[in-house]
Amino acid sequence: MTVFDIYGTNTYTAGELAVLLADRLAAAFAERESDYLGVYFLAALADTTRIQVQPNAIPGDHGEDDLYEDEYPDVSVLLLVTSPAAAEPLNGELSAVDGLIQLRSSRS
Repeated sequence: MTVFDIYGTNTYTAGELAVLLADRLAAAFAERESDYLGVYFLAALADTTRIQVQPNAIPGDHGEDDLYEDEYPDVSVLLLVTSPAAAEPLNGELSAVDGLIQLRSSRS
């Protein structure tokens, strides 16, 4: 089983949050770019947990941005965590980051 957690912030840009989390989680974030997401940052931990930091506003049609998570229109940056159910949750480390809040989790 796979677990999905979504966090959000308005305190940091996607790049700033990736740098901050790289230090806290001892993870190497790679900057990526896609036509669908724009610029985002991706890291994989040893237990196969995948951490993605991206803007909520993603490139849309006709030069207008769309929201990746339209349930949270006031959140500018998203942190998406995909992990195996057996993996140790990152909630403790992530809740210690000022301005980062958990928006949704499939654990509960």
